[in-house]
This record gives sequence, structure tokens and C-alpha cells, in this order.
Amino acid sequence: MTPEPLSQETLDEIRRRCSRATRGPWISYVEGRRRPGGDNVIKRGDGEEDDLRILGATIADQVFIAHARQDIPLLLDEIERLQALIQALGGESARPA
Repeated sequence: MTPEPLSQETLDEIRRRCSRATRGPWISYVEGRRRPGGDNVIKRGDGEEDDLRILGATIADQVFIAHARQDIPLLLDEIERLQALIQALGGESARPA
């Protein structure tokens, strides 16, 4: 089954959520992996922000959350680039208006 195309409204909502989050980069630090001792945390922004601690998450969850701050805007930009390319090639945008 092919998923429904994302509407511009949905893409705009995702971008708004990203823009409201603490600026990046977010970096996952796992105790013992990059530095000795301490907690597993996500460093946000330029280091002036408080560390983000996530209770009950796996290390994979923490890494995913940290990377999402950078990955989601990149993916949104790629969606827009591909939609513009489709339109430039004479195709119709795959997403509803």
C-alpha cells in the first residue's frame, strides 16, 4: 500500500516544530563512549543550553533523538528540492495542496 503524500500543511507543521526546538547541533554523549564518567545526555546548541536527559530511553533512542534535530530539517529541504524538480520536469507535485 502506497502512503498518502504529505500535504504542505503537514510539512509546514513539522518545520514549525523543528524551528521551535533548541537550535542545533544536538550531540549524544553516552557515558564511557566519548568521555569517562557522567550521565548519558544530549548536548544542545552551542553548549550554553542545559543538557537534555532522557529517562528510560535506550542508547539507540537517545542517538535517534539527538540526530533528529539535524536530520528532520535536512529531510524537509530534500522533499522541497525533489518537489521543485518534479514540477520543473513538467510533473505535478505528488502532495495535495
